[in-house]
Amino acid sequence: MRFERREHRPLFLLIVTPMIAVIAALALAGILIAIAGAPVLDAYWRILTGAFGSRLSATETLTRATPLMLTGLAAAVAFRARLWNIGAEGQFYLGAIAVAAASSKLLGNLPAPILIPLLLLVGAIAGMVLILIPLWLRLRFSVDEVVTSLLLNFIAVLFVSMLIDGVLKDPLAFGWPQSQSVSDHAMLPKLIARSRLHIGFAIAIALAVVVHFIQSRTVFGMQSRAAGLNPGGAIFAGVPLGRTLVKVACLSGGLAGLAGAIEVMGVKGYVTTDLSPGFGYAGIVVAMLANLNPLGVVFAAIFTATMFVGADGMSRGLGIPTYIADVTVALSLLTMLIALFFTQYRIRR
Repeated sequence: MRFERREHRPLFLLIVTPMIAVIAALALAGILIAIAGAPVLDAYWRILTGAFGSRLSATETLTRATPLMLTGLAAAVAFRARLWNIGAEGQFYLGAIAVAAASSKLLGNLPAPILIPLLLLVGAIAGMVLILIPLWLRLRFSVDEVVTSLLLNFIAVLFVSMLIDGVLKDPLAFGWPQSQSVSDHAMLPKLIARSRLHIGFAIAIALAVVVHFIQSRTVFGMQSRAAGLNPGGAIFAGVPLGRTLVKVACLSGGLAGLAGAIEVMGVKGYVTTDLSPGFGYAGIVVAMLANLNPLGVVFAAIFTATMFVGADGMSRGLGIPTYIADVTVALSLLTMLIALFFTQYRIRR
């Protein structure tokens, strides 16, 4: 028995394989649910109804999916070019605090049509700045960006903590460590009245379409794919590898910083050190579940948000720990990696 690389991957195989991977993950997680003493089908039904069974739960699920889409896109863009950006969590926080600082100290008096786009741009630029540090270390000193981008997450969170305990601390927060609130006209409009679902959800979907177009229909997209598939071959073909990676880093960091900006302007209104429950790290899972496809990121983010939001209803109804959702998402990632392997290789006797 040996593995043989496929010369051609049928479209049907690429479509069906992710579905099989998710079904396999649900089946494996179902074993744990059965061990916990709960009916498996009832548990998954409660997850589904907990995430989409009412207007409130559906809007909450889509609100939770919004930052996952953006951090998932950030990871997908970088990984496609073999730039291992593990720092989306720090870029998320830096984008969030940049928006809070700009709104409260500099731009708060501008009208909403001007203020909102400016703040979104500020958040994106903050994310870009942070990712350019590990990229510079890689290009200049050949330092592995996995380590540097990961460690910068902790530095960014500590930097945000220092700011919200110092110059940006809200004097009306009764001592609670949080930043000053963004101005009311800097908050993103709601898509559905009397809900938390905001226009950032539509922005995230639009950006997924734009990124898909860039990667599939532009010279830069071709260059970034070439850099990821074979860096040496790309250089030999005339692709400016360093310049391409800088563009990829700016796009990836900008998307992660934009996720933080949208979370502040669309949901919270201020920054705390627990603003993100791990959106940056979960974005890596979302990107891998989507096979680094920007359009697939949208569905992978909604699936992940469904598991996290719906698990609360399942836990209350059946007494199962909500950690089942984390296990299911992790199993989905593992089964997806195995499935992707078999889309590239087949078994020969």
